[in-house]
Amino acid sequence: MTITPDIPALSRAANEARGLALDAIAGCKSGHLGLPLGTAEIGAALFGNALKIAPKHPKWINRDRFVLSAGHGSMFVYAWLHLAGFDISLDDLKAFRSRGSLTPGHPEFGDTPGVEATTGPLGQGIGNIVGMAISEKMAAARFNTPEHKIFDHVVVGLCGDGCLQEGISYEAAAIAGRLGLDNLILFYDSNAITLDAPTEKTQNENTVDRFQAANWDVWELEDGHNIIEVLSSFERAREHRNGRPKLIICKTTIGRGVSEVEGTTKAHGEGGAKFAADAHKRLGLPESAFYVSVETREYFAGLCARREAKYNAWTETFEAWKLANPELAKLLEKGVNHNHGNAEELSAIIPVFGENKNATRVSGEISLNALAKADSLILSGCADLFSSVKTYIKDGGDFDTDNRAGRNIWFGIREHAMGAILNGIAYAGIFKPAGSTFLTFEDYMRPSVRVAALAKLPLFYIFTHDSVAVGEDGPTHQPVELVSSLRCIPNLDVIRPGDAEETAAAYAYAVARKDGPVALCLSRQNIESQESIPAETRRAGTLRGAYVAVKEQGALERIILASGSELGIAVAAARELGAGTRVVSMPSMEIFEKQTPEYRESVLPGSCKNRIAIEAGITPFWWKYVGLEGKVIGTDSFGFSAPGNVVLEACGISVKNLVEKAKA
Repeated sequence: MTITPDIPALSRAANEARGLALDAIAGCKSGHLGLPLGTAEIGAALFGNALKIAPKHPKWINRDRFVLSAGHGSMFVYAWLHLAGFDISLDDLKAFRSRGSLTPGHPEFGDTPGVEATTGPLGQGIGNIVGMAISEKMAAARFNTPEHKIFDHVVVGLCGDGCLQEGISYEAAAIAGRLGLDNLILFYDSNAITLDAPTEKTQNENTVDRFQAANWDVWELEDGHNIIEVLSSFERAREHRNGRPKLIICKTTIGRGVSEVEGTTKAHGEGGAKFAADAHKRLGLPESAFYVSVETREYFAGLCARREAKYNAWTETFEAWKLANPELAKLLEKGVNHNHGNAEELSAIIPVFGENKNATRVSGEISLNALAKADSLILSGCADLFSSVKTYIKDGGDFDTDNRAGRNIWFGIREHAMGAILNGIAYAGIFKPAGSTFLTFEDYMRPSVRVAALAKLPLFYIFTHDSVAVGEDGPTHQPVELVSSLRCIPNLDVIRPGDAEETAAAYAYAVARKDGPVALCLSRQNIESQESIPAETRRAGTLRGAYVAVKEQGALERIILASGSELGIAVAAARELGAGTRVVSMPSMEIFEKQTPEYRESVLPGSCKNRIAIEAGITPFWWKYVGLEGKVIGTDSFGFSAPGNVVLEACGISVKNLVEKAKA
């Protein structure tokens, strides 16, 4: 239960939070004013009373999570984190949107204490809280015992009209309703104003009906500025565990307190900040900027002490749980620290394949299940393609209303929501999630992939059917540009393995990585294993991004570079080209670039300018490695519908063409 509310104190804090937002935005002449002013009472109810948080322990594993999905209103969360006692000073608020500050333009995970997710693209936060709610349900099922309950928190979001207009919001809401996530509470700041116009210009759907149809409980507050109503609705939502997530619609006035812009589109930017002085007077605030009263400081100091006491009581339970359940405690510590082992150790868990003609998606299935058997924190989700992409964890069970410990998540045909939900699971910081679909549909979830890379989230993607070799489905399903497109995203490691052993190492690397996501790009078609190259060489080389797969047997005359299914073509061509040919397998450009200059030179000596690269996709990225004097074989146009081998031949992805181009 929450602490008995002191409504006058919370109302005072709400106005002072408005003042902090006004002053910060006026100070830098940039930022969004409308939401922080319009939802101040929601902030007071949550941060000033209802949330189970411990500001001195921002990473407490059983804290309530709060995510501001409408990240443009970032001064809302910064002001309330400051007042609540998190390590954000008044100077940090004054440095709003300054380089290197704790208060960037949109909330960024890992930079600011208390910020639970990187939000900016509208609707992402709704997907994130669904992922966090899934994680809480899983953690409770895995780690709680009859004697000790260490997980019982809720996940709270605040969204606006723009978040709900983005399609990802309903994808995520549909999943949350289907999975019965009654630990999820979403506040909707319903002010009926978007940046350009009132919402009547762009929407007429019934939000209540929409969410109720998705199996949500929906409550409407006609006065979203009434702190008592906000508090009572939140408490009801927390306690009402009936298998349905909760949407609390709060009718608010955007930019409340700045009469010149409130209730209009002008409140969406910083335009109202020039009226800050008059707004101070109307809000009962002194002229001085960044004012927080002694009374408000004292109120939050007392609240912080009470929250610390609750945290300490939980800690006693946690310590008793650890003593009673040492193996569970070890597993939880492993998850919290993202300590799933180093890639070399994980690679050794996967048996050597031997001679085979596996598609790399099939080798991936074997690799994933070997790793998942050894590490129960690995999860796998899929956008309705488990049978095709081969990512189902056998004996892992399905996460559902009757099995909260299940390790397979059925996302349905909702790639974008899948991406944001995976991010939410990773933000929660216990499980290692993977998500999968055909590579050609990656762009449906690209904003979420980009945010995962930006936020350095430890998760991985399994994208199959990775080239024109998909064949008969034609150019809509032949992702000629998407491997290279993924390579454009900073801090995303892309791996396109060339056979089963490279695939094993790729999965090991993906599970081991702690500081960002990994994208595995796997083949639909069968690929012969390269048994002329020792398995340990293929695995170790993949973990370094590139390696010498075939070493020249005389003076070095030329280098062939290849990735993925084209490795076999390169090896076969080298046999025809003679002793002076070196083949370099490059499954990952990003990992290769992390190696020492000495290693990179040993693989691609600068003295050899005669280079040719081959990959069944677009060519631009390869020129970096072949130079202007080199050649690249690929396809810079879309494919066509025909058997895969016919498409490859037409694109010149063949031994014959490679030999001819190399000789030329």
